[in-house]
Amino acid sequence: MIDRTDYFRFSGADDIGRLRQGGSMSEETSRMTKLEEIVAHQAKTIEELSEQLAEQWKVMEQTRAKLDRLTERFLSLEEQSLEAPAITQPPHY
Repeated sequence: MIDRTDYFRFSGADDIGRLRQGGSMSEETSRMTKLEEIVAHQAKTIEELSEQLAEQWKVMEQTRAKLDRLTERFLSLEEQSLEAPAITQPPHY
């Protein structure tokens, strides 16, 4: 597994310059392998996050639909309560 400090070890032009000046090919291959592993790990993480986002979107849509149904039901019940006959005193009072 790659240590998080490996993300920052490749300093760009300085490392490339050192490799051109006679740095070992093994070191370059090792760095490339680490970078490829990092990219693969990040790609997997992005895919997992995308799947989670899609699942949460489905849940949100289901919740929105349920809220719409409950709102309609509430409004219907509210209308029915307004149409109810007025409460009057029984005739024996």
